[in-house]
Amino acid sequence: MTTTSAGPTAGTVVVKIGTSSVTTTTGRVDITAIEKLAAEVAEARTAGRRVVVVSSGAIAAGWSALAPDQRRPSDLATLQAVAAVGQHRLMQVWSHSFEAHGLTAGQVLLAPLDFVHRSQYLHARQTLSRLLELGVVPVVNENDAVADEEIRFGDNDRLAALVAHLVGAETLVLLTDTAGLLTEDPRHTTNGSLIEEVVEIDHELERIAGGPGSEGGSGGMGSKLAAAKIAVWSGVEAVIADASRPGVLAAVLAAAPAVGTRFRPRERRLPARKLWIAFAVGASGTIVVDAGARRALVERGRSLLSAGVVATTGEFGVDDAVEISDPSGRVFAKGLVGQSAAVVDRWAGRHTDELPDDVAPEVVHRDDLVVLE
Repeated sequence: MTTTSAGPTAGTVVVKIGTSSVTTTTGRVDITAIEKLAAEVAEARTAGRRVVVVSSGAIAAGWSALAPDQRRPSDLATLQAVAAVGQHRLMQVWSHSFEAHGLTAGQVLLAPLDFVHRSQYLHARQTLSRLLELGVVPVVNENDAVADEEIRFGDNDRLAALVAHLVGAETLVLLTDTAGLLTEDPRHTTNGSLIEEVVEIDHELERIAGGPGSEGGSGGMGSKLAAAKIAVWSGVEAVIADASRPGVLAAVLAAAPAVGTRFRPRERRLPARKLWIAFAVGASGTIVVDAGARRALVERGRSLLSAGVVATTGEFGVDDAVEISDPSGRVFAKGLVGQSAAVVDRWAGRHTDELPDDVAPEVVHRDDLVVLE
């Protein structure tokens, strides 16, 4: 077997490109855009980088093959079937584009549970690591054709951030159809200016980022900001930049000025499972706790017990994600709850010795809890 090498490794980079950047205005796969990024990845490889590509576009590629003149469907079953048609078509374009530069692409389809269960996480990491060792460029996508509606990434931005953690990347590059994060939403005004560097992601930035972007995509700037948050909390630098800019990947990796929005990594790093809990899975409700419980969670790393619960909102079940707030409404933690909302409400404020034998004292176990401060 003959393998290729990227030479002396200067670090690993994960590059994600969104649906709006890999499809044309008519919804077809934009071969020119993919060829452009493939050439830039090849250049990064020559410079000694290992590169993982996370590519959207399978559903767009499938629908353009099935019914290009009809409006894209929205029901999950049809979207999954369309993804099955489009994924291999999308992969063919990537394969041909990389082959033009003497590179081999390898398809990797991931599901959220690959990041939740330790054995699956290690297996996914081993596969990606071995592909990189063999000189292959992994092209990653969510396994849309069989993804569970209740347990899925929902967009490839979060997937890319988790992959960056998985492979120990130095940099996550989120390529999109804007210059980066702007001070004003470009969908509503042209007066916004580029935010070049972000040290801390706060509520004001989240407000600016807004909601979903293009019709064909599932992300938008809001999901890119969420992905950047996942990345920086795992010690990975994140950059949001314009996919159409010539030489954008080289410019990002060279830290050239005014190339996208750069998010500086935090020193504190979360393990993959807690990253998933904190940022990738939606909260089904909120548990309000008293000041003593807050101190126990934040300062002493304890589990949340029934005694510290003040109230709940939302209808959540066992193993659902919940936000944890203080009485003022400030959310300071998130976790997977061990009891339903009805049970938590019924025994709120009760000490462990007051609980019946069939009710566990831990409402949220510390192993399933992430402090967000």
